[in-house]
Amino acid sequence: MYENDLIHLTNKLIELNDYAYRSYNQVREKGEQGDFYQDVKPFADQVRDACEQWLPLAIAWVNEFQPKHLHPIQLKNTSENLQMVSVKAFYPDSSLKKFKSHIQSVDYVLKRLLEETKKNK
Repeated sequence: MYENDLIHLTNKLIELNDYAYRSYNQVREKGEQGDFYQDVKPFADQVRDACEQWLPLAIAWVNEFQPKHLHPIQLKNTSENLQMVSVKAFYPDSSLKKFKSHIQSVDYVLKRLLEETKKNK
């Protein structure tokens, strides 16, 4: 049962990660940072809430099925990285290289988890 919730939340985090990347690109083009109370805080809160729901399910699933190349510490780091980029996405002076690296890392782990859960169904 929780596997369906995990898949749903993982897809949601992938969408939020994509949104953060698109937002960052828009902010960089404009050269203006987002408004903290209108843009940054609502998005960061949404990401935090989704991560708080996702992380225990993801760790439980990885501990139960023990897929290759996925470990609980990666999931914890992915959650932390996604929460970090959810804030940095609205600031044009954030390092492009670091930001892209975090986005790609989050995307990789989330998509690997999705692949593994679908394999196990």
